[in-house]
Amino acid sequence: MTEDATPKLDTSVPQTARIWNYLLGGKDNFEVDRAVGDQIVASLPHFATHARLSRQYLVRAVRYLAGEAKVTQFLDIGTGLPTADNTHEVAQATNPYAKIVYVDNDPLVLAHARALLTSTPEGKTAYIDADLRDPERILQQAAETLDLDQPVALMLMGILGHIESDDEAKKIIDSILSRLPSGSYFAMYDGSDTDPEVREATRIWNISANPKYHLRTPARIESLFDGLELVEPGVVSVTQWRPESDAPEISQFCAVGRKP
Repeated sequence: MTEDATPKLDTSVPQTARIWNYLLGGKDNFEVDRAVGDQIVASLPHFATHARLSRQYLVRAVRYLAGEAKVTQFLDIGTGLPTADNTHEVAQATNPYAKIVYVDNDPLVLAHARALLTSTPEGKTAYIDADLRDPERILQQAAETLDLDQPVALMLMGILGHIESDDEAKKIIDSILSRLPSGSYFAMYDGSDTDPEVREATRIWNISANPKYHLRTPARIESLFDGLELVEPGVVSVTQWRPESDAPEISQFCAVGRKP
């Protein structure tokens, strides 16, 4: 990307990645993002805790994929701003040879990714500035780092809620997985509509933030895995997916599936 083509950073409009960064306790956000985050927390006081619990699921899923599932390649789309326990840090702590490609289209994420997403000497980490709705571009550029003839873990953490249509979301997932070999995985989490307070927090989010977010039922989330082999325990709250300690069930639901 040339300097002239770099997207402009608009600090007047709240952005999902920056709001999420604020809820996770990060510093890469602006007053407009913090205002929306504070509104959400006022409606749902435990929302920031839910954000951290979702992050802990990502850590467990990546450890499983890099360890037990023996996946050495990760395609993390909608990575968000770098915080603690990023995908490459968790994967390469398990397997130093792991290769990770991050994808996002927020200019602030792009600026920080260049500086912060490092790698072990044995592995490799790359960043692509692209939109989830452009899988062809993502795959073309990812192939510069990943061997798409070998299994890849596709990760869509907290991003599919920005796709309102189930059909469109499924089409995006399938278009990427169709280019990946047997033994590849798909891991995700997103908000469900099981909690009235979360529905209210999402309403507040959608008044101000960009892009908007759409909750799904757990059954609709499960339908995104049609054609894949669900890894136990299937579609569950993020706190219930292979937990390392007791935690209450929350309305963020997740699953990991394997391409047969």
